[in-house]
Amino acid sequence: MGTRFLHTMVRVKDLDASIAFYKLLGLTERRRIENDKGRFTLVFLCPPEQADGTADVELTYNWDGDEGLPSDSRHFGHLAYSVPDIYEMCRSLMDAGVTINRPPRDGHMAFVRSPDNVSIEILQQGDALAPTEPWASMENTGHW
Repeated sequence: MGTRFLHTMVRVKDLDASIAFYKLLGLTERRRIENDKGRFTLVFLCPPEQADGTADVELTYNWDGDEGLPSDSRHFGHLAYSVPDIYEMCRSLMDAGVTINRPPRDGHMAFVRSPDNVSIEILQQGDALAPTEPWASMENTGHW
């Protein structure tokens, strides 16, 4: 019997804001569980091409709040997604008000944070794109 990756769980403070953020990354809602007894909602999102559940992010929203959020979440590490055009993705995120913490200066890698302070790595699919402005000279903002 082999090990199989199921999903990554992230606790969120504002479910709507978090879903909107992950949709900016191109993820879609695959399934939702509302648990009245436990007073929580689970929302599973994934890239459309991986709707088989092999790359789910489970957003866990506690109806009665979660005073520990948003914390730094550095202990969590990060989620990573590859995209066809890293510059286009970063521009789209910036246009939506997302801070690019580590710009894609190298045409290969960038980092942003979700509304719940989860670090998200964005990687260029295939070879790195040629360095270009404004990304090539953009400084880091905060940490990732």
